[in-house]
Amino acid sequence: MKVLLALLLLTAAASAQSFVGSSSQIPDAPSEHRFWTLETKVNTGILAGLIATDAFTTQRGLDRGYREANPIMRPFVTRGIGGEAAGSALGFGASLGTVYLLHKTHHHKAERVVMRLMVGVESGVVASNLFTTR
Repeated sequence: MKVLLALLLLTAAASAQSFVGSSSQIPDAPSEHRFWTLETKVNTGILAGLIATDAFTTQRGLDRGYREANPIMRPFVTRGIGGEAAGSALGFGASLGTVYLLHKTHHHKAERVVMRLMVGVESGVVASNLFTTR
């Protein structure tokens, strides 16, 4: 009987503590980092434009007798505009998918670095194509 009374008193004391409110409010949790920020939208647009320019200059170079340097893209670009479009779409999807994977795994700094790195590399490819085919 003493054990039951002690258990009842401890339960009542424990439940009474939950009714006491603190005088300060609990701060809101930090907002989640969104993927489609203005920076990501701008970088994605720039990357898409660079990939389209790369496709155009690659086809122009192939028409002038040059050869695709990337062995992974070579089977696509030698099939004409349709193959070039498919290869470019695959490359763009892989690029954006990599950045989104970094975002979902909470590597936000790496997400921004990788996106900028891809834009930089693609800019170099386009500049090389333009210089070669001018």
